[in-house]
Amino acid sequence: MNLFTAFAKSPKNLRFETQEKNEVVVLFLRQHIVTLVPWILLSVLMVFAPTILFPLLIKLLSTAFPVPVGYVIIGTFFWYIATFGFMMSKFLYWFFNIFIVTNERIVDIDFVNLLYKDIAETQLERVQDISYSTRGLIGTTFNYGDVVIQTAGEMPNFAFERVPKPNEVADIISDTAKLKMKKEI
Repeated sequence: MNLFTAFAKSPKNLRFETQEKNEVVVLFLRQHIVTLVPWILLSVLMVFAPTILFPLLIKLLSTAFPVPVGYVIIGTFFWYIATFGFMMSKFLYWFFNIFIVTNERIVDIDFVNLLYKDIAETQLERVQDISYSTRGLIGTTFNYGDVVIQTAGEMPNFAFERVPKPNEVADIISDTAKLKMKKEI
C-alpha cells in the first residue's frame, strides 16, 4: 500500500486511532484518485492566472489611476498564498477522508479541517442493506461510484462517496458482515 492508495484489500501494517487489538482491517478506501483532477486543473489555472490577468488589470486600472508596483507585488503574493491554501485544503480533504472496514465494524473518518475530524462507526451486525451506484461516463470509465450502507443504528446510512470498485466494495462488506454473523451464531 502506497501513500496515494485509494483501494486496499487486507492492507498490511495499517492501524488507525480507535482500532482494537483483535480487529483486522479488511478494506481501506478513500475517494478515487481521478476525483482530484478537477481541482488540480483549477489549481494550474490559478497558478498561471497572474501572468495573464494581472497585466490586463493593470492596463485597465492604469488608465483611471496609476497602480504602484508594491501593490502589484503584494497582490501577487496574496494570490499565490490563497492558491497554495486552496490546493493544500483540497489535498488534505482527499487524503484524510477515509473509509475502513474491519472484521468488527465500519469506520468513516471525515476530515473537516486541521483542527476537526468527524468519526462515525457502526458494528457489522447492524448492517441491513448495501447498495452501490456508478454514474456518468467518467465514473463508469474509471470504475468508481458511491456505496451506501443502511444500518440499524443511530446513523441510518453510511455513504462511501466516489470510491474505486464500488461493486467489489459492496461485496466485501456484505461477505464480512455475513462472516461476522456466522461467528456469532
